[in-house]
Formats: sequence, structure tokens, C-alpha cells
Amino acid sequence: MMVLRMAWRNVWRNYRRSFVTITAMTIALVIELLYSGLVTGLIQGMEEDAIEIDSGDIQISTPTYQKKPSLYEVIEDHESVIAKLEADGFRATQRLFGGGLAASGEFSAGVGFIGIDPVKDGEVLELDAYVGEGEWLNDSDPLGVVVGKGLARTLDLQLGSEIVVLSQGADGSMANELLSVRGILMTVSSSLERSTILMTEKTFRETLVLPDGAHKIIIRRPEGSDLAVAGDQVRSMVGLPPAAEQHAVELEAKVHALSNPDAPPMEVPTYPIAVQTWKELNPFLAQYIESAQGMIVILYVIVYLAVAILILNAMLMAVFERIREFGVLKAIGYGPIKVSAMMMLEGMFQAVVACVIGGIIAAPCMWYLSTYGINVGALGGMEMSGLVMPAIWKSHYAVETSGVPVFLLFFIVFFAVLYPSVKAAWISPIEAMHHQ
Repeated sequence: MMVLRMAWRNVWRNYRRSFVTITAMTIALVIELLYSGLVTGLIQGMEEDAIEIDSGDIQISTPTYQKKPSLYEVIEDHESVIAKLEADGFRATQRLFGGGLAASGEFSAGVGFIGIDPVKDGEVLELDAYVGEGEWLNDSDPLGVVVGKGLARTLDLQLGSEIVVLSQGADGSMANELLSVRGILMTVSSSLERSTILMTEKTFRETLVLPDGAHKIIIRRPEGSDLAVAGDQVRSMVGLPPAAEQHAVELEAKVHALSNPDAPPMEVPTYPIAVQTWKELNPFLAQYIESAQGMIVILYVIVYLAVAILILNAMLMAVFERIREFGVLKAIGYGPIKVSAMMMLEGMFQAVVACVIGGIIAAPCMWYLSTYGINVGALGGMEMSGLVMPAIWKSHYAVETSGVPVFLLFFIVFFAVLYPSVKAAWISPIEAMHHQ
């Protein structure tokens, strides 16, 4: 207890130096808390957009469709696959894809068609929440479609406008239909905004003469489950080996082909369907998220390194000013451990004060950023990897987001005070008596 009291008293003996040190710690902590929350919010928002609007966590399709999408490449028994997935706690829905020409008045454009089960799709994905004008698809209005904002501008469409679509049906016949605009999407991804018409599954099948099958099964994993583990579970359900095992076989075949160009190619098992996680479907976004997380660590290092140098300098000055005091303490029986502990406690007390003040300053800012966010102005709508920067950039805070900056502050303070505390611990009474 005596060491604690002395350490607390020593913090305020030179209050100007302590004030500067605590202020530096506080500013660094506030910067780290706000920055990590903003970057985490951006990362999480982009990941959620990629998953909840379009791709889902996992997708099933035919291997040929992955390489070269075609109206004819469908998963034949998609309903039984979806039933298996739902029985195991997954949420799944099918989607149909096609393409053709759309015209309205004097304007025309090449478009993609997406056939959707309005009810089931809304249970798996959240695209229905991004309708900016009008309403989402409904089976009671089979000819009503939803278009992107960009396509609406291109074709000069309003709610209720008529669209003529032309394509080729799966049976080789000419497919055409007169549709009406039921809803217009808000800004989402470029593909959905500029060139996509969303229609009910029934209308898609009738228009493009595709009575059976689905091009993709989009899956959401159970809450809290790991993406890679969930992916292997889905693979097991559809009769595929784990992803790591399949990738190892494919890599071995490539190495064999390169090392033995004259030998017959190594046989690689083929499967009727393929399973991919969203990270495999969108590797650019996955890499961006990893690099953004690295940016947070880099800022931690830069800011806290500057604070560590300041703390080290302040504590060394304190040691040199108090050499006689340390000599007296050693003479009356204080050992190196007690002296070192006292110096450590002085640094930790300053860190505690900085955390309290920093928390008081940062808390309202964190609340505001997570509730209202920052209006990014002209940057809103900027596209990156097929995703669009939201007009309002909100931060996200969780235990790890707020806890890591605090933990790292104490970690840095500990190592910054370590050398001065050791130096103070080994000052001898005789050396202190001769110190000028």
C-alpha cells in the first residue's frame, strides 16, 4: 500500500510533465477509438452489403456456370438441396439469371434478368429493403418488375412505365414480354443499378421457357458459425470433399503438369455442382478487408510509438531528477523490486487517468458516429469492387473494437516505463550520495 500511495503522489509532484504525458495518451486513445470504429464500420458495412444484398455467405452452382454463365447450366434438383440445407439450420433460396434487350419508348439497352422468389428471397437476403421508390416484387403482380436507378435513367423509366423485353428462350424460341415498373432500387452495386431487371421466378420461367432448375442457390449460414466451417458443411451435404482437400488435389495436378509436361495429365475428380464462399466469389473485396484491418494496426503502431517515446523521455527525466530520493529509499530498505514497481505504477496510473478522460471524451463522439455517421458527400455512390460507398458512413463499436486500443495503450506504457524503472531499481545509495 505504501508503494501505491507513493506512486500516486509522485505522478502529481511534477504536474506539468504528468499533464503533458496524460494529454498525449488521451489524444492517442481517442484517435485510435474513433479511427478503429470508423474503419471497422466501413469494413463491416461492405461485407454486409456483399452478403446481404447479392451474394449470400455461400453459393452453389454448376462448375460450368461459374466459368461461363449460360441459361442452360442449371442445378436440376435445387429444391431437395434447399430442403437439406434448411433442415440443417441454413437459409437458402434459388435465383435464375438470363439476359436480353429491354426497350421503353425511344430508348433501349442490353440488360440482365434475375428471377426471384419474392417471399423466400426476402427471408435469405435483404435486397427488398433497398427499394427506394415503389414496392418489391409480388407474385400477385407477375408482370411488375424492379429496376435499378441507373437503368431507370437510361430508359427514362418511372413507376408504372412499360418495358418490352426480348430474349431467346431455353427452347430456342423468341422470348418477349411486356412488363411494368413496380419498383426502383436505391444505389446498391453497379450491376444491379445499371443493367438489371428483377422479376418474379414465375415470370422468368414463363418468359424464358425454363420450367425446371436454378442457376444459383444462395445460402446464409447459421448465426455465429464460421464461414469456412459452414462452407465445408454445405460441401458435405452435396457430396463434395472439404475445400482444403479439393484445392490440394487441384494444386497437385497443376504441379504435376508443370514438372512432367510430357506425361499424361493427372486425373482430377469432377463434380456436378460447385460450392463457393463469398470470399472465393469476391477475392478483391476479401483482400481489401484484410488490408483495411492491417491499416488499423499500422496506425496503432505509429501513434502509440510516438506516445511511447514521450513516456520514455518523461520517465527518464523523472529518474534523473530523483536519484537522491531513490538512494534514500534503497538505504532505508526498499529493494530493487519495490523501486521498479513504484515506477511502473506511476506509468500505469497515468494510463488509467488517460483512459478515464479519453473514454469521457470519446464516448459521445462514438455514439454520434455509430448513430448518425458522417455524410461523405460526393464520395457517396463511389464504386469499389462492385459495391457502392454509402452516403452516410457509420462507425461500428464492439468489445474488441474498443478494448484493443485500451489494451495496447497499457502494453505500450509498460514497455516504455520498463527501462526507466530498471534504471531506477539499480541506483545504489552510494551512487546517489555522490550525484550532483
